[in-house]
Order: sequence, then structure tokens, then C-alpha cells
Amino acid sequence: MPAELQIPLGWPLAFVLVLTRMAGAFVFVPMPVKDAGPGIARIVFALATAVALFPRWPVIDSSHVTLGVMAVWLFSEAAFGLSIGLVTSFLAEALTMGAQILGLQAGYGYASVVDPTTAADSDVLQVLAQLTSGLLFFSLGLHRWVIRAFALSLDRYPPGQFTLNRSLAETVTLLGSNIFVVGLRLALPIVGLLAMTEIALALVGRLNPQLHIGSSSAALKLLLTLATLTTVLKVVPNLYQSYAGQLFGALRRALFE
Repeated sequence: MPAELQIPLGWPLAFVLVLTRMAGAFVFVPMPVKDAGPGIARIVFALATAVALFPRWPVIDSSHVTLGVMAVWLFSEAAFGLSIGLVTSFLAEALTMGAQILGLQAGYGYASVVDPTTAADSDVLQVLAQLTSGLLFFSLGLHRWVIRAFALSLDRYPPGQFTLNRSLAETVTLLGSNIFVVGLRLALPIVGLLAMTEIALALVGRLNPQLHIGSSSAALKLLLTLATLTTVLKVVPNLYQSYAGQLFGALRRALFE
């Protein structure tokens, strides 16, 4: 008699729930090709991660699962994944905020390039910050932190047991406010130098009106920004990793402690 392959109904249900949790995070993970690249890549990443977490899949008794219960579980899993993905997206937004502040003061807002993540015109420094964030995210191994967080979450919060609470909401709000702090820390040294340059040029022009310095001040600010930006970029990986540790540490305390 030929053997028959039987798959318990709980396995497909567990796979769908884990995939929903993973897909919620991959919406916000700062991948270099977030929107402009093929959408199938993000689907494949979510599927591969869900399959890799097979040893952590929950055991579900399909006899007690109804359509209403499954809908509630799917909503809960999507909310959990979106919470982790939203916190992860703060890493890219911090660099983008710093680039926005710096580009406005340095005059790079006049130049625009095609943003590969949205296929729209954007400031050149913002595009550079987004691509740098995606590169640092994978080169520093932060994607492994995300996968580990999901692996721990499957043990701590089985399907249907996660609920959005005030503590998690306050943690996400506080971490989101730090975007402005990190952005200012990146841009403020160059912005201060540009302000001093403006004051120096104004004083020279006041002392000698025959010198038409105002026409060349924009080019001088662009060159000065490029020269000092190379120095600031040396500390970006350390600041990025420190901010990532702060984000994931706060998320771990809010969810797993």
C-alpha cells in the first residue's frame, strides 16, 4: 500500500501567521531597493525568513480555530510586525533628517536626482543618506537583530497573544522623537561651520565693498560642505550602530521584559 503524505492543518495556519508577522516588518525595513526594485524581492525575503523560523513555529490546534479567531490573529500578527518594522525604519529616517537639514543650509536643495526608492526627484544628499542607511543596515548585521527579535517573539508572543499597549506606544513615540536628535548631531557641525563662513564673508564684504563675495559664496559653501562631509562620514557608522543599539534595546525592554 503506497504511503500517503499527510500535512497537519496546523502547519499551514502557523505558516500564514508567521508570514504575516514577517511581512509587517519588511514593509518598513530600509532595503536599498524599497519601492523601485521588484516587489517580488521583498516577498521572497519574507517567505525565506518565515521558513527559516520553522523550528519556532507555534503548534496550533486547528479544531479550535474559526474564521473570526483567525482574522483577529492575523490583525495581531500584522500589528506586531509593523511595530518592529516601524522602529527599524527610524534608522534610515535619522540619516535622512540629517541630510535634509544639511542640504537646506549648504545649498544642495537646488540639485535633485532620481530617488531609486520612489522613482521621483529628490535632493541629492537625501538619496545618498538613504542608500548609505541601507548599506550600513546589512553591512553591520542589523538584519540578524531583526530576525532574532522575531525568533524570540514567537516564543514570548504566540499567535493571538500580542496586544498593543500604552508602554509600547510610548516607547515607539520616544524612539521616533530621537530621529531629530540624531539628525541634528550629524548635521550641526557642518551647519555651524557654514554659519561661521557666512559671517566671515559678510564681514569681509562689509570691510571691502569692492569685493563681490556674495556671487561666489554659494560655490564656496558647496565646496566647504563636501570637504567637511568626508570627515563627518567617518563617525556615521559608529553613530548609526549606537542608535541601532538604543532602538533595539528599548524595543527588547518593551516587548520581552
